[in-house]
Amino acid sequence: MAGSSQPNNCTAKTTAKIEMVTLPSGASYPTFLEPLTKNETALLEMYDTIKHYEKEAARLKAEEAKRRLEEADERYRAKVRERERAEGITGSDNEEDDGGNMSDDDKKASSKQSSMMDQNEEQYDPNANESEEDEDEETIGRRKKRAQEISRLRKDVNAGLAAEDKKEAKKEAAKRREEAMRRELLGDSSKMESSESRKRSLGNENDEDDDYYSDDDEAQTSFNTGPSIKKKRIDSSSAWDETKPKPSLIANIGGDATPIHDFSKKLGMSKVSLDGSVLFPTEGNLPWSPPNNPVNFLDGCLELELPDFDNSSSSLGSGNNTIAIKFHAPQESARFSINIASPNNDGYNDILFHFNPRHFKKGGQLVMNDRKETMWGNDLSVPLSILPLMFGVQACTLVVQINEEGFDVFVEGVHCARLEHRTVLPKKKQSLFLQFPSSDDYGNPENWQVYRVWWGRKQSMADDLNGVAGVNLYSAVHPKKLFISNLPKVHSDPEVDLRRAELERAFRKYGGPSGAVAVSIQKNSTFAFVELVSEQQADLALLEMTNSGRYRVNKARRTKHEALMEERAAKEAKDNGSSAKESVDWD
Repeated sequence: MAGSSQPNNCTAKTTAKIEMVTLPSGASYPTFLEPLTKNETALLEMYDTIKHYEKEAARLKAEEAKRRLEEADERYRAKVRERERAEGITGSDNEEDDGGNMSDDDKKASSKQSSMMDQNEEQYDPNANESEEDEDEETIGRRKKRAQEISRLRKDVNAGLAAEDKKEAKKEAAKRREEAMRRELLGDSSKMESSESRKRSLGNENDEDDDYYSDDDEAQTSFNTGPSIKKKRIDSSSAWDETKPKPSLIANIGGDATPIHDFSKKLGMSKVSLDGSVLFPTEGNLPWSPPNNPVNFLDGCLELELPDFDNSSSSLGSGNNTIAIKFHAPQESARFSINIASPNNDGYNDILFHFNPRHFKKGGQLVMNDRKETMWGNDLSVPLSILPLMFGVQACTLVVQINEEGFDVFVEGVHCARLEHRTVLPKKKQSLFLQFPSSDDYGNPENWQVYRVWWGRKQSMADDLNGVAGVNLYSAVHPKKLFISNLPKVHSDPEVDLRRAELERAFRKYGGPSGAVAVSIQKNSTFAFVELVSEQQADLALLEMTNSGRYRVNKARRTKHEALMEERAAKEAKDNGSSAKESVDWD
């Protein structure tokens, strides 16, 4: 059973009965399943609560029915007392002895009301009272009138009961015809006829409390046109086969759950299929985990080849474009990561895609980035609080899809982020490499387990891109701004001023006739931004500075705020009738 430890003292098949533990709710389980997990214990407690509620509901229902009967009986008694007071009767009266004229069926169908009248009239003999001379004619007439009224009421009650019996008989006949038709449609009419004959021989047609069929192996019949449903009987005294996997309470109730080392069936990522194949594990289900004390991130890492990657076909979903990873990161884990790189990665100094959840950094951050010549780019950070749980869960599924826009990341089917391509992917078909580092750049070991890795082709899972981190609906590259990296760190304002003056002198010749350039530097940083007068000058500066090797220069990425400013300036320029490029202000 997943998530619980089981004693391993049953190594041979035995015919001895397994000891069962029976709970107050009626649920039972074998003793070898102990100790139960927290989920199973909570589930059993929930059963006890449900059973308690069911018993309480039955008790309240019985009390309500009893209360209604008592109220009905009290209303009847009050009505009788009111009638007696109206007629001035204080003692017990007798009625005409017409009980001999009643049949046995009428006597059996008498209600509580008529039985109470019978008790009050047992001592009454009209012939004897007529012979008494001391009673006046008014009293005798009143008694005769009351006897006639009681007789009329009894006849009405008997007639109502007879009509109700006829109605029930019609309903029973209709049910029998419907059941006969159902049995005939199911080809089982012979069993019904034998059951009916057996019932008639026992004389149970008028017994409403008995089941219509007396077969012990049949469920109680529901009169409809659908098939009968039989409840499977489980012999709790029988022993489990020790050669088979021991059952789980939660698995038996919730159905077959997906094993922690396998993907969900709805993903369609079996071990071998037309769409792809499992790269890890090659055999068995033994997971991979980083070593405890690695020398560096390459020591003991897991490296897998992603064959037959074709950028032109993968974007259309016809080529290999999807990586799926089933993993487990414990609650105490601080971080884990994966890298996707091209074949010529120089010992993973060049990385196309870096995925790195950090459990305890700034309340939990998912960091994605790229790497060029040992230098990390601008990271994309997403709070873990808005993403599905990745730490402390039994198993989690990560899916990374490669398309023409970038790397789309899905955790448990949720589109979490996209890292747009920062390096041009190879045009020809070749292999990529998936790496699971054993530590970070500073030698801190990573803590997680990788159960399964799948590589193949899938249609794009990215439907709605609204609110997805990293998705830039505008142009990602700034036309006139350059990003200068790998600079010595500046710590004070004088150092910032010196750095600004140095970069202004270096890029002055690309500033047009006036030589004006805008330099942006932050304290305690190793990078700077230089904005030039035009896009042509920016391209020229990028080419010459790259060839000279004096600075490490790249085109800067435009922020969404800058794109919105450009859009607003373009709209204002259109309203004023001027050029949009002339009115754009990038300050």
